[in-house]
Amino acid sequence: MKLLEQRCTHGAPALDAGALAALMLEVPQWQLDGHRIERSYEFKDYHETIAFVNALAWMIHAEDHHPELTVRYRHCIVAYTTHSAGNAVSLNDLICAAKADALYEERTRA
Repeated sequence: MKLLEQRCTHGAPALDAGALAALMLEVPQWQLDGHRIERSYEFKDYHETIAFVNALAWMIHAEDHHPELTVRYRHCIVAYTTHSAGNAVSLNDLICAAKADALYEERTRA
């Protein structure tokens, strides 16, 4: 089942290197940065950035899996790690990454 079709679950374990590499293929714009994954989303102005952050907040609430956000005028950096999995990347992180990408595509489609 694709990441976008899944839901986060409580207690998701850390992914091993092989599983992580395979799942990262579904979210190619995300980068592994040590014990977390992150992506920077670009927007035309602050209004569009905040609209994305607000849409992201709804998804985050529904999945009950919260990222670290850095919000600037024309971009937002989203970073995920799972604290309950020893500050490592879990399936929940990749599910939310895929859903964040879908939100971005929906909001920036011309």
